Amino acid sequence: MSGARLWRFPKPEWLNSATTRTAGVYLAGALFSLGFFFFVDASTYSHSAKNGGDVHVKFVDWIPGICSALGMLVINSIEKARLSADSFSYSGSGVAWKARLVLFLGFALMAGGLAGSVTVLVLKYVVPGPYPFQTLYFGVANVIANGLIMLSSFVLWIFQNMDDEYSYNLAL
Repeated sequence: MSGARLWRFPKPEWLNSATTRTAGVYLAGALFSLGFFFFVDASTYSHSAKNGGDVHVKFVDWIPGICSALGMLVINSIEKARLSADSFSYSGSGVAWKARLVLFLGFALMAGGLAGSVTVLVLKYVVPGPYPFQTLYFGVANVIANGLIMLSSFVLWIFQNMDDEYSYNLAL
């Protein structure tokens, strides 16, 4: 066992397989689609005849989801190798700090989306009055959707950037 290892136990072999990587990508897609389903379900229910209330999902409710989805796109466009890539293999200088800055902006977008959905829940559905859960569900679904989008982004970034022994790294 090498002295440079952080943990005493070796990394499991199944963690390096292509099947695990594919399963992680599918899991991230399932989490994203489930989160999107929660929000679309709340949005369509708010405008149906079964709603019975005066509160509906408006554009303000969509803004946190848009921020979270943009944050997911930004985070997953950064490769893990670029975070420590201050070498001549990439064009230009200072690649690592630029990648870290973009990654920080992506996480800030996702955190802002989640915080925005909690803010919309509190200010639009909790504070104005005692709404029934059918109306409160619009804000709860928004928070669940943004949380699942954030979780899917983490899962996708981890599994996309796993070291795979079956992948080829071609450098010109």
